Amino acid sequence: MTDLAKEVAGRGLEAVRFSFADQHGLLRGKTIAAPELEAALKNGMGFPSSLLAKDTSNKTVFPVFTAGAGFGMPEFEGAADAVMVPDAGTFRVLPWVPKTGWVLCDLRFPNGKPVPFDTRGLLKKALASLAEAGYGYRAGLEIEFHVFRLVDPRLRPEDAGQPGSPPEVALLSTGYQLLSETRHDLLEPALEILRRNLEGLGLPLRSFECEYGPSQAEVTLGVQDGLAAADAMVLFRSATKQILRRHGYHATFMCRPKLPSVMSSGWHLHQSLTDRSGANAFVAEKDFLSATGKGFLAGLLEHAAASIALSTPTINGYKRYRPYSLAPERVVWGRDNRGAMLRVLGGPGDPATRIENRIGEPAANPYLYFASQIVCGMDGVRRKLDPGAPEQTPYESKAALLPRSLEEALAALKADAVLREGLGSAFVDYYCRIKEAEIARFNAEVSDWEHREYFDVF
Repeated sequence: MTDLAKEVAGRGLEAVRFSFADQHGLLRGKTIAAPELEAALKNGMGFPSSLLAKDTSNKTVFPVFTAGAGFGMPEFEGAADAVMVPDAGTFRVLPWVPKTGWVLCDLRFPNGKPVPFDTRGLLKKALASLAEAGYGYRAGLEIEFHVFRLVDPRLRPEDAGQPGSPPEVALLSTGYQLLSETRHDLLEPALEILRRNLEGLGLPLRSFECEYGPSQAEVTLGVQDGLAAADAMVLFRSATKQILRRHGYHATFMCRPKLPSVMSSGWHLHQSLTDRSGANAFVAEKDFLSATGKGFLAGLLEHAAASIALSTPTINGYKRYRPYSLAPERVVWGRDNRGAMLRVLGGPGDPATRIENRIGEPAANPYLYFASQIVCGMDGVRRKLDPGAPEQTPYESKAALLPRSLEEALAALKADAVLREGLGSAFVDYYCRIKEAEIARFNAEVSDWEHREYFDVF
């Protein structure tokens, strides 16, 4: 019996969830009964490979019942099985589900080949390439999201669909008082439930904060190595939704919900490299960043327009980029400047020196977000790129604007040779096709704006 099977038996668990993060960073998987666990640990657990062919509405984008399944890969034909292979190092017991464990999985085909669209595998590949260059990757996370009181879950048959009707919700606070203790106390009943359960998962919790907007919160997670930080993000996001839903709340990581007066949410990524000794490779003795840090910063600037398709992967996320909004608008960096896309923190001799990327939305797939940062940053390190001077007035800068739509970002991603090489052209084309299917569905919908603008006047 494997060590994990022994632990499950010793804890008296009845089931273990095998989960993997799909192309959107959403957890999917199966729950394995304890008596079947040892076989599942040995052989993996099959699942329909067509899950990797779906957009966010769960509509299959690729013709999986044709030759090559639209991927040019026979392994996907007929929605044939792929296999979840558990990573025992990710095992946890879920505090909110009695007698249930959880383990994150990597993806293989039955013939043993890695599934090329496994985003966790892509981050592992990027980290391995980084290690060959003599570096490690460290990340700390600031995640903004909304918590609402659930009024009507809308689970009637007529509410079903692809996607179904969103729930009806009410605010927990009226907001617009950043870090207000009284506003925080209005959120506290939900945050207390969340905090208690997340502590049981062993996540590196740092703070729970009242964010700027109505019913908006922020949680920060401590610094971890790259893969562990990405794993923590997918578990945090999924656990938050599950835990709060059981207590009558609705948590959403959608960037900008369509509710009156509600603010946008971002995901700020604090990142640094370590050298072979484990020291922070961004630290300089007399400057704000080392040569490595400056090159990494310049690489992020160089490829910002393309990498944003991976850090802001939804149509909705681009509604956040507004002037004077504490969200980035242009491809600029600054020294401790919250209006810049890239905010450099620390200084000479400071071991906490880091680059904060403020571009991301909380719905981003963390494996793709991190991998894109590594690929882009290291291009700048290898080419010894210069980031230029910091921007003092980021919203008044003449620098290039960030892409204003997912469509624009995907075009930049397709044309970026460095990201194509780092992530693989096959993956870039696959990812863009899924996202273009979402855009096509969006463009086919008649919006409230169109109806209001044209229905009466014409």
